[in-house]
Amino acid sequence: MTVKKDFWVLLSIFILPIAIGTLFFYLNPTYFSQNTVNYGELIRPVITTEKVDIEFEDDATFNGFWTLAYASKNCDRICEQAVADIKTIRTLINMDMRRIQRVLITEDGSLPMVSDENLLIAKVTNEKLAAKLAEFPENSIFLIDPIGNFMLYYNSKDINIKFVLKDLKRLLKYSRIG
Repeated sequence: MTVKKDFWVLLSIFILPIAIGTLFFYLNPTYFSQNTVNYGELIRPVITTEKVDIEFEDDATFNGFWTLAYASKNCDRICEQAVADIKTIRTLINMDMRRIQRVLITEDGSLPMVSDENLLIAKVTNEKLAAKLAEFPENSIFLIDPIGNFMLYYNSKDINIKFVLKDLKRLLKYSRIG
């Protein structure tokens, strides 16, 4: 009789935690996804792009690089400050700065007053993508993965460079691409 009792105790030791974990997961589906460690706002669902959706001035692409992109209708004083901020962020990332590129996306094609040879200039050519980007706050800074997906955004008016650096360092540490 003790053999059967021991068998059921051992079986319950292995199956009970799995059953409780599964039950908890299905009864509280948002428990694991509501607390994130990133400081930027996740874009859900991720905005995917194709090569023809964004037209660069030269032969640049998103492929292979993490991209900090500033998107706005025109380049004004806020735009110039945001461009300076993403330049500072890229510089402060130190060893991994070769994995990051900077892009300015404006609707009217305006440029910042200070010229910067490493700043890529782009324009959205797809109306669907332009409509999706218009849903976000004006003057947003986007983080684009090496495949071309818009995945995180920051409001440039209240951006904290330290928080963006923490997000980027974490992404670059665990990323195998870019």
